[in-house]
Amino acid sequence: MEGFLAALGISFAVIFVAELGDKSQLMAMTFATRFKTVPVLIGITVATAVVHLVSVGIGYGLGATLPTGWIALIAGIAFLAFGAWTLRGDKLTDDEKTKAERSTGSAIWAVGGAFFLAELGDKTMLATITLATQHGWFGVWVGSTVGMVAADALAILVGRYLGRHLPEKVIKYGAAALFAIFGIWLITEGVIEVR
Repeated sequence: MEGFLAALGISFAVIFVAELGDKSQLMAMTFATRFKTVPVLIGITVATAVVHLVSVGIGYGLGATLPTGWIALIAGIAFLAFGAWTLRGDKLTDDEKTKAERSTGSAIWAVGGAFFLAELGDKTMLATITLATQHGWFGVWVGSTVGMVAADALAILVGRYLGRHLPEKVIKYGAAALFAIFGIWLITEGVIEVR
């Protein structure tokens, strides 16, 4: 039990700090301006749990052999598409708006998919792999997942506050710019790794 608690505590602290100011924390803030809080948190939690489970598996059993360069390139292109989609915007009828506000499935898929792609090869994934080579996989998995979700929940609180106090146009252009920045960032990381 001591080993589990040590792995949990160390992983939580390392990943929480690594996530502060990370692109996925900025993504959480962006998604929080567009979707309800609970679906955003569910999407983040599921994606993080899956990515970090893969990470501890790699760290514990196989070593760091995942070709993250190509994954980063694909994720970067997807983020550029998200940015263009955000700029294009969608108009909803009142009936559609009511349904969208009640529907959480599409928000969970959008957030979960975006986070899954963004986290593959990210510094928190690499940190989790490294921690899993030195500590028990289960404690590292739980600690790293909870640490990341806690850091992103902080970003969601900030995003919800901004969403209530900023005009829709500012949010739209800001979100599109952030998606473009994430896309360029991921493509740059991918190109550097693929070389």
